[in-house]
Amino acid sequence: VVVDDLLTPCSPNDPGTIQMTWVDAASDKLLEPIVSLDMLRSLEKTKPTVNEEDLEKLKQFTEDFGQEG
Repeated sequence: VVVDDLLTPCSPNDPGTIQMTWVDAASDKLLEPIVSLDMLRSLEKTKPTVNEEDLEKLKQFTEDFGQEG
């Protein structure tokens, strides 16, 4: 299937399919699939940038001044 002039893998029965192998497709015409595994791995390794004390200060500010500040 062609999406924004790029080829993406699909089922043979999908409308607009062009049967070919990866070898037949030009590398600059391949749409890279969205891979969520990379994101999930980064979430496991990334440390929070906000601690409980910061969240408590934000909560107190919101109680004092409201969401609009």
